[in-house]
This record gives sequence, C-alpha cells and structure tokens, in this order.
Amino acid sequence: MKHALPVLLAAGAIGLTACAVPTAAPGPAPAPAVITTRGTGIASGTPDLLTVTLGVQTRDRSAAAALDANNTRTTALLDVLRAAGVTGPGLQTTGLTVHPTYDQTGSRIAGYEVSNTVTARLTDLAAAGAVLDRAAEAAGDAIRVQQVGFSLDDESPVRAAARADAVRRAVDQAEQVAEAAGVTLGPIRAITERPAEQPGPFPQAADAYARAAVPLEPGTTELSVVVEVVHEIA
Repeated sequence: MKHALPVLLAAGAIGLTACAVPTAAPGPAPAPAVITTRGTGIASGTPDLLTVTLGVQTRDRSAAAALDANNTRTTALLDVLRAAGVTGPGLQTTGLTVHPTYDQTGSRIAGYEVSNTVTARLTDLAAAGAVLDRAAEAAGDAIRVQQVGFSLDDESPVRAAARADAVRRAVDQAEQVAEAAGVTLGPIRAITERPAEQPGPFPQAADAYARAAVPLEPGTTELSVVVEVVHEIA
C-alpha cells in the first residue's frame, strides 16, 4: 500500500499530458466557384458642343515678317471668335511654330513659315457655321481648318444610361451561362468598370472647307461603357 499513491499520481500525469496535445487548425475554406461576364452598354445624345481647331499659316523671306503677318491675321480671327462669345477657357492657343523653309536643293534657307493654332469651343451650334465663315474671312488664305468635332458638354447622363445598360447585359449573360451549365446563379461578388474606346472628333481637311455658309450637322454622339460582373455559383 505504500507504493499505490505514486503510481496513481503518475497515471494522472499521463492523462493530463494527453489532454494537452493541440488539435490541428482547420484549413481555409475553398473559394466559391464564380461566373464572370462582361457587358458593353451604349447610349447616345445630341451634341451641344463644337470644338474646332483653326490654324493660321504665313510665309515670308524673314522670320520677323512672317511672324508679323501671322500676328495680324490671328488677331483678326480671335476678334471674330470673341465677338461671337467664345472667350475664357473656350478659346485657347494650342500651338505656335516658326521654322525655316528651303529652296529646291534643300541646302539653302529660302524663308520662314509661322503657324499659330487656336482651339475654340462653340456652344451655339446654330450659329457655328456662320462664325467659322467670318473667322475664315478674317484670316484670309492663311486659314487652316485642322479639326472639327462634336461632343456633349455634360456627358454624365448619357454615360449613366450606358453604364446601366452594360450592367444589365452582363447580368443577362451570366444568367444564360448558368442556365446552359445547369447551375444556380448566386449573388454578385464584384462589379468593375473597364475602359472603353470612345470615338474621337471627326477631322475635316482644310481643302474641304467652303468659304460659303458652312453646313454643320451635329448628328448624335454615342458613349459606351464596359462593365465586368462576377457572380457566385450557388
């Protein structure tokens, strides 16, 4: 009986040690399966803004004379635009270059050419053609119409409509994919807007510019939005 107590204590110690062994932590839950679709939404609006890039190009035997002639004609052009209400941020000088011209051999300077480029934003489209006519008359044969483009002054409502259309198309595609695969479509996990290519302004060559009343048809402007939608598979 004198040895019973140590034996019992040892047995108890073994039991306690066994209970203290940690269990393995559960691993991370597997990521749910998903369906990813992409929709492109398109909406259109009537342009209310005309952006035109006008150039004034002059040549003379000396750089000073070419620059003086250019300044005179460019000032006359700007006066016409300002008189039509094109001022402030709507009227900007976007380029000025002075470079030599060469004779037929290409080895000797024959004169100098000066180009002054002005970008104007016209909001009165009904009067825009007449304004361009007067601007061309003011600059004379030095005028160069480099680019003309119609756009929306505030495109946010049209873009919002295109965005909503894109989401609807992406969700419709996801439903079709789920049905074809025989699975149940779960909740949306993510919606991401992707960059979409937008049409740029339509260039108009200077030779196509008529001195008579310029016909301008704004037509419609389309905006597109691309949206990627990720659904869980239930």
